[in-house]
Amino acid sequence: MGTRHDPTLAPFFFSLYVVVAILGLHLGLSSADDAASVSFGYCEQNGPEKWGSLSPKYEACGSGKSQSPIDIKSKEAVENSKLEKLDGDYHSVEAILINNGHNIMIHFDDSPGELQIDGKSYKLKQLHWHTPSEHTIDGQQYPLELHMVHQADDGSFTVAAILYEDGDEDKFLKKIKDELEELDEEAQVPLKKLEYKMLKKSPHSYYRYTGSLTAPPCSENVIWSVLADARTVSKEQVKALTEPLAEGYRKNARPVQPLNGRKVELYKDE
Repeated sequence: MGTRHDPTLAPFFFSLYVVVAILGLHLGLSSADDAASVSFGYCEQNGPEKWGSLSPKYEACGSGKSQSPIDIKSKEAVENSKLEKLDGDYHSVEAILINNGHNIMIHFDDSPGELQIDGKSYKLKQLHWHTPSEHTIDGQQYPLELHMVHQADDGSFTVAAILYEDGDEDKFLKKIKDELEELDEEAQVPLKKLEYKMLKKSPHSYYRYTGSLTAPPCSENVIWSVLADARTVSKEQVKALTEPLAEGYRKNARPVQPLNGRKVELYKDE
């Protein structure tokens, strides 16, 4: 996936390979070997309907019964008073802004903080964006969705998802505007220390369900917390998140998956 100015894309692919090899991760935090050898995308030839057949390691994408994203039906969500306030403890750290070919992400060498879910600590590993949103609420799709990917010491994942609707600028994206523009020319750009707590204003309500990573390998048993109230983002900011990506990846949302009897719970701040 390259710059808008390089039709051959070769320099970017070389840089991308180096980035993936060094970091040992891509969108689903899977291995560098998978990222280098198995190409998945969002077009017909290697898109979501084909993911399960692209590699044996991606089998869950086609056969899994607890896949993400989903359409959340708000009136069917069951309020659970035992769910805890979603309150991440984050601080300033240096990070790297990366065009990994599938999306724009922020990778942390040192985690800026953690979430406590059901008594287990999950460290924030990376952030990435999808355009348009992957989750929908009552069938409504939003122009943007942010995934805050956390991982526990045992390897399990929890993801906090924030939906964005058209409106005023998002304050966090405003702070990395210059670095996003640099991604037109580079595969990775260092980020100065930022306050990530602005991403986690304690929500008054959120939806909780068990699903999967939304990209290969589509690993299941991921705990999802989808904020019920959308935040705002400007059209220019959405464009800044898509322009560094190649044409076939600028719409990088997996379609919603069957619920298959799973329960969606609702947390409401009293």
